[in-house]
Amino acid sequence: MRQKNSWLLPDGIEEVLPVEAQHLESLRNKLLAQFACWGYNLVIPPFIDFLDSLLTGAGHDLALQTFKLTDQVSGEMLGVRADMTPQVARIDAHNLKNESPTRLCYVGTVLHTRGDPLEKTRSPMQLGAELYGHAGLESDVEVICLMLEMLATTGLQNVHLDLGHVGIYRALSAQANLTDDQESELFAVLQRKARPELKELMAGYDINGELKEMFLKLPELNGDKDILDQARSLFATADDEVKQALANLRVIAEKLAARFPGLTISFDLAELRGYHYHTGVVFAAFVPSVGREIARGGRYDNIGAVFGRGRPATGFSADLKVLSSLSKQSFQYEKRELIFAPCIDDASLHEKIRDLRAQQQAVIQQLPGQIGGAEELGCTAFLEQDQQHWVVKPLALVSAIAPGIALSSASMQS
Repeated sequence: MRQKNSWLLPDGIEEVLPVEAQHLESLRNKLLAQFACWGYNLVIPPFIDFLDSLLTGAGHDLALQTFKLTDQVSGEMLGVRADMTPQVARIDAHNLKNESPTRLCYVGTVLHTRGDPLEKTRSPMQLGAELYGHAGLESDVEVICLMLEMLATTGLQNVHLDLGHVGIYRALSAQANLTDDQESELFAVLQRKARPELKELMAGYDINGELKEMFLKLPELNGDKDILDQARSLFATADDEVKQALANLRVIAEKLAARFPGLTISFDLAELRGYHYHTGVVFAAFVPSVGREIARGGRYDNIGAVFGRGRPATGFSADLKVLSSLSKQSFQYEKRELIFAPCIDDASLHEKIRDLRAQQQAVIQQLPGQIGGAEELGCTAFLEQDQQHWVVKPLALVSAIAPGIALSSASMQS
């Protein structure tokens, strides 16, 4: 029995129609070319992978977002990638094995079991860049600059950058000697920024008053650069790792401000997204018209250790579909010349069509008995025989000289 409404797609799965597809592909090519100019080499990880490989590092946070299936060949569990970062880390660690810094970029569809509450899609087109093999903040600055340049190339304006550092919470938890359960419980509360719950937790933890005050104040440490001064005062008795994280944030912000004087930068020291795999600075880019980040990233050192070689790593990713939709206002649809060729089995005509296509010109040849002619197909030009030579003429000119000649398939065959 034929399924009703067979044209329907699953929730969160979209088709991309011709005009949008052209825009998407144009932007994809432009951004990959930009990444290449920064020395980032394109890699193409597989769409399906062993589940264990997908759920390492960054993948642990996506366990519930990963479609799982059994491999009929090996009997092993496979997953459809929900994030390409672990796969790219494997390429650096296991396949390339460089000692020098390695710059890689990628773009491809990922699949999620559930859509983002704000974005709805379950099939983002993930675009990203990763830098492996350098532990200094200079590589963090590089990938953030590349992300900002990517957004500028996309045509986005009024970009806002948010900076954080998961090392602050990690170091405070270690200084307070929190158990794994306490650290996870506290992490969940801080993620929700649930201050009443936070006070209840702190009341039940057997830690000194100064550390309790640091944890209680952590969700309040978000805003402009003055936040760093407040944090330095609040964390005066914290371990050196906390102070170093604050110092790194200040230097990164200063370097970015020098390169992008008009960039708005804020800080959120309780931002712990990706806490289970990020090890240092985290960042996200926002624009006023969207209620969520449009690109994000951070440092995640040693992500490749499970693949045999842990190296420092930092990078970012974005959804190319989101970038494409946001840049539509600045996108000028370039209507290519489309040449209509008549339905004639003529050797010289076939040769002319091949020559035009070899020159990257688009040619549609009429099919026998087809409905619609050149105008209906959106053609802008027409191949006409002139003294035994086939020449391209503007469709408007042909129509003006001989009205109706290119308007229908019937007239073309007469």
